[in-house]
Amino acid sequence: MMSKLIQGYEVVIGFETHTQLATQSKIFSRASTAFGAEPNTQAAPVDLALPGTLPVMNKGAVECAIKLGLALGSTIAEKSIFARKNYFYPDLPKGYQISQFEIPVVQGGLVEFYLGDEKKTVRLVRAHLEEDAGKSLHEDFIGQSGIDLNRAGTPLLEIVTEPDMRSSDEAVAYAKELHKIVTWIGICDGNMQEGSFRCDANVSVRKPGAELGTRREIKNLNSFKFMQQAIDFEIRWQIEQIEDGKKIQQATVLFDPDTGETRAMRTKEDAADYRYFPDPDLPPLHVAPSWVNDVKATMPELPRVMAQRFVSDYALPEYDATQLTQSQSCAAYFETAAKACGQAKLASNWVMGELSRRLNQEEKSFEQSPVSAQKLGALISRIHDGTISNNAAKQVMDAMWTEGGEVDAIIEAKGLKQMNDSGALEKIIEEVLAANPDNVAQFKAGKEKAFNALVGQAMKASKGKANPSQVNEMLKAKLAAA
Repeated sequence: MMSKLIQGYEVVIGFETHTQLATQSKIFSRASTAFGAEPNTQAAPVDLALPGTLPVMNKGAVECAIKLGLALGSTIAEKSIFARKNYFYPDLPKGYQISQFEIPVVQGGLVEFYLGDEKKTVRLVRAHLEEDAGKSLHEDFIGQSGIDLNRAGTPLLEIVTEPDMRSSDEAVAYAKELHKIVTWIGICDGNMQEGSFRCDANVSVRKPGAELGTRREIKNLNSFKFMQQAIDFEIRWQIEQIEDGKKIQQATVLFDPDTGETRAMRTKEDAADYRYFPDPDLPPLHVAPSWVNDVKATMPELPRVMAQRFVSDYALPEYDATQLTQSQSCAAYFETAAKACGQAKLASNWVMGELSRRLNQEEKSFEQSPVSAQKLGALISRIHDGTISNNAAKQVMDAMWTEGGEVDAIIEAKGLKQMNDSGALEKIIEEVLAANPDNVAQFKAGKEKAFNALVGQAMKASKGKANPSQVNEMLKAKLAAA
């Protein structure tokens, strides 16, 4: 983990995240937003900027913005304005992008998350609606470039933070939390490889207490791994430049995963360079409180609210509750298992531990788990009531994972029941004490390891079927009476 101070410098990071909204059609036209179509087959006259065409606002895109505002405790503006952001690029047919500038629809808000055991909060400046541009395609093998306008007009919500992050670890943790939220509330599919969730990191360094340094914006980070690598490289590069007596110039940079380095693409524009002005073709967007209430009624239980409920209803530690609410599927799996066995903490341990390990190993989601939540709950019940040990439970899990079957039937077929017969256990313990007088003497002399050795001998004599807690209790009683 990178420390907050690196070579005497403080790192300052802010984020701009372009979230593609999960609407069927574009923000100002009825063209499809489906991914993977042949170039220029999903571009309507509005997207192509043909003369005489006028944009019409997509209601679904506005409702996505309202959902994000509700999820992050933001202010949802009753009136917001669309503006024209003027710049030239081959994939922008109009010569301007329709966006929001002075009055965005979502204002303020917070994203809270954990970095290790430390709770972090990143403040949001705004989230504004805008249209995406097209895409330039470069065919190096024939030395030509083309323009695909399928993406032109795709609805985006650009989420902008204050410069509140102080390390690459913190930045990645923020991005993961935001990704979780937008997918949880269903406004974005979160597919980073397809460009649905694209992050730009504004990175600068300064001496502690000094004014903010000059920032460089790393564009289009499309994986959490590359995000961390890019930010770490940029931090080191800026510090080296300053230490060499050079000044940092504000710029837009790209990250090259092959070299692990950032490189400048162009000098960074300021807002004035875009010559923003209100779009004359779009009236102000009015979001009535009643509309907000209607959208709120359709919202799922938010992850932070669910985590608080897991703490209060199931007496889970806050860390467990936070981890279990990383996805809706994980939370649903845990809750079903916990209700099935009535042992929430044990269920949490198994879901976060053994189950997650197996799923990660096989790159499966919770929905794809070969062992259902009900069956895991049944397995945990048999651990809790002393029918099987933890080690035996893993053998049952192996069988269910590969072959299926019911918990009790597997326990019976494999002979995994614990020995709970106190008479049989007492006989084993007496034999172990008689056969190990040295360990008995060492225990009485105060050596705890000798007791563990006796427990091990008793478990071995029972072929691992004795209830460990029962063995411990009976051994202590026998030793105390000896």
